[in-house]
Amino acid sequence: MRKDLPIRSLLWPAISAAAVLAAWHLAVLIYSLPGYLLPLPHAIVQAAVERRSDLLTGFAVTGGAALTGLLLSALAGFVLATLLAWSRGLRLSLFPYVLLLQTVPVVILTPLLVIWIGPGFPSVTAITFLITFFPVVSNTVHGMLSAPRPMLDLMRTLQADRRQEMFLLRVPHALPHYFSGLRIAATLAPIGAIAGEFFAGSGSGGSGGLGYLVIVYFSRHETDALFATGLLACLMGILFHSAVVLFRRLLHSYSRLV
Repeated sequence: MRKDLPIRSLLWPAISAAAVLAAWHLAVLIYSLPGYLLPLPHAIVQAAVERRSDLLTGFAVTGGAALTGLLLSALAGFVLATLLAWSRGLRLSLFPYVLLLQTVPVVILTPLLVIWIGPGFPSVTAITFLITFFPVVSNTVHGMLSAPRPMLDLMRTLQADRRQEMFLLRVPHALPHYFSGLRIAATLAPIGAIAGEFFAGSGSGGSGGLGYLVIVYFSRHETDALFATGLLACLMGILFHSAVVLFRRLLHSYSRLV
């Protein structure tokens, strides 16, 4: 492995970011774009500093709901995927409904969730769970069902029962697929939480999440604050994705030690 690879991996994103910022500035200056249409980067930074208290509170509120929904989908998705891979009858019976649930628009599900479990945090968490659930289930089921045929034949030659075949072969083989689905779900979690806050409200106690702040800043035409809110949402997705990657590396290192 080349020693300059880490430096180059940081250099190219920095160059592309500088090019985007330069083009941004030129576009605003050349076309004389007003701040409410496209604010300059320094105006976005200034808005983020001025509204840091509201933004950090919103980040915490949205992040709590997004993380809760993501963890629930990670656990429930793995359990359901194991059941679907275990039983062909369950797979044929339930998987179409899992797919159907994924295709139902959020704007239709949200009023029902608000009626059934109440507005605010419970509904936002449920919406996040529904949005992040399918990638985990789909990828994990695919991983379990795509175990190598020679290994399956070997397990059956050794007279392994279905439980041993599942947990000694199919589950370990599915872990890369599971974490792949979990990485997708991690980037979808903030989107699901913010969308939920649009339709189901935010947290209790007078504190609003990032979705609530988007509504407020939009009504005031504060485009610089909208950009700052969007950047925080992107940061949340990056943090969740990085946490999944880190957890996978730690699990891989531990498995090699034992």
